[in-house]
Amino acid sequence: MGHHSLPDDSAATGTGARPRPRPRRRTVTIATAVALAVAAGSVVALRSDLLPFGTPCGGSSVEVNVVASPDIAPALDTVAKKARDDATRTDGKCLDVRVHARPANEVADSLGQRPASPEFQVWIPDSSLWVERVADEGGSSLTTAGTIASSPITLGAVPSAAKALGWPGKTYTWAALTRAATSGSALRLGVADPTRSATGLLALARTDAANHKEAKDGDEAAGRTAATAELLYERVADGDRQALATLPRDDSAAEQRNPRRNQALLLSEQAAYAHNTTAGGPTLDLLYPEDGAAQLDYPYTLVNNEELTADQSRAANRFMTLLDDTDGQRTLRGHGFRSGNGTPDPKPIGAAGGRGPQPYAAAPADPPPVRELKALLGMWTVTVHSTRITTAVDVSAATALPVPGKGGRSRLDLAKDSLLQTLNTFTPDDEVGLWKFAAYLDGTKDYVELSPTGRLGDRGATGGTHRDELATALRSLTPVPRAAGLYDTMLAAYRQARATYASGKFNALVIVTDAAHDDSGGIGQDTLVADLERLSDTERPVPLIAVAIGPNADQAALDRMVSPTGGSAHLVGDPSQLRQVILKALTAAGSHGPHH
Repeated sequence: MGHHSLPDDSAATGTGARPRPRPRRRTVTIATAVALAVAAGSVVALRSDLLPFGTPCGGSSVEVNVVASPDIAPALDTVAKKARDDATRTDGKCLDVRVHARPANEVADSLGQRPASPEFQVWIPDSSLWVERVADEGGSSLTTAGTIASSPITLGAVPSAAKALGWPGKTYTWAALTRAATSGSALRLGVADPTRSATGLLALARTDAANHKEAKDGDEAAGRTAATAELLYERVADGDRQALATLPRDDSAAEQRNPRRNQALLLSEQAAYAHNTTAGGPTLDLLYPEDGAAQLDYPYTLVNNEELTADQSRAANRFMTLLDDTDGQRTLRGHGFRSGNGTPDPKPIGAAGGRGPQPYAAAPADPPPVRELKALLGMWTVTVHSTRITTAVDVSAATALPVPGKGGRSRLDLAKDSLLQTLNTFTPDDEVGLWKFAAYLDGTKDYVELSPTGRLGDRGATGGTHRDELATALRSLTPVPRAAGLYDTMLAAYRQARATYASGKFNALVIVTDAAHDDSGGIGQDTLVADLERLSDTERPVPLIAVAIGPNADQAALDRMVSPTGGSAHLVGDPSQLRQVILKALTAAGSHGPHH
């Protein structure tokens, strides 16, 4: 499925994802130095021309650099400027806070890598999910000192679309609201890319949670979420600002009917406030879910706190108290934000488009666990990008061994169940194939192609779909009393994946194995790595994802094998977790390099 371009999408990039539980206010020692990091070949550097800094007060001063999401940066800069104008001091020295606007996903990418040089001391992303993402990737040491603001995620609609949804009198659960907004073709609904936007990811997570609550089982819920994701992708924007740019520019009938203009968006209450109070064109009316909205929470985040001087530590602490005091909170409300605990204020809510009996005062929904968000991002990657994936599954003797605590079920039994669940994640347009392997499985060959890589929705010779044939082939996998034959299989499968590369799709090869070594007498590991280096092509990438389901796998060996392809290696103690690991790996691979 191609990415649909939408108008006016040249605005600054938006944000994207990984949350943590809603932070509790707590007192910590604020002593930090946030380091500049290099990620994906780019550097997040500070520029002095982003926001006006004003003139520092007389005497010696302490400078604190704050990097913040673009939506909250202007409010923070107002507080910082007032502190300079009022000659606010910390331990007798002038407080000179400089605010820099940066999309949270870009900063998270940077901080997820090893820090390079100190540049800023405080980071205020729009969601704690970014802090969790950096921690999960083993990046910079982050400490959340508190939550300075919040904003619930809602559905904003132009008046005609809101009226069609029954606004303001009709209220919905989140599941019913997303169904009403995505069913049929009457309403054009936009959303920011969940891989770049906390708003987009949290909205998708609420949809998934609602589907799991209503569906009869997990497979049905996953199917509903994937279907919603596919519909949302038709009108996805790169980021939050680009999504807002897709709304009608005026009230003219031509703009309202323009199929490239969205009539509704999944967005934060604060974004709706900013649109309604500063932008031209139709204002937005907000619909709030009666079962609780997801929430942006703006954590005041400190990084590498052992590197700050005592003066910088106290200055960072002083700025947070200014944001927390009455004047600071008034400034934040004046920009459309709620307080950190989510207390509603009817005046800015009304300006944002909220109105009773819409449940704008309902308690926010609990944030989703990090593992669920990872799985959602994997689902998004394989659902919205047309995918071509071949999976090769180890059926050697070791896969017959029982997994402790699983009722005697073998490694291969659990792996098959998990792979069948993964198969349900793909759309009919995706292309999937299946191999099995073990030493000398087919004469001198260590592998057999059970089902060629093809479109899941196509009909096979038996009349069923290719998906049906793959499911049957997966269920038929049984262990054989032989060694793994891993290296020859990996090379042969990769050679075929490269030869059949499909331009315009996300191509990948997944190897599910019991171990990382090969004692079948075929090619050696050095030969395998050299051949993979020769075959790989960054312009036509086929990442190799190796997942070891046995307890004796060698992570270093797996890493060495997948490295030439830009892929990743994973050890899975419980084969029933295979689905989550594969989806996470596909997400990571899908976010780097061209797919075309």
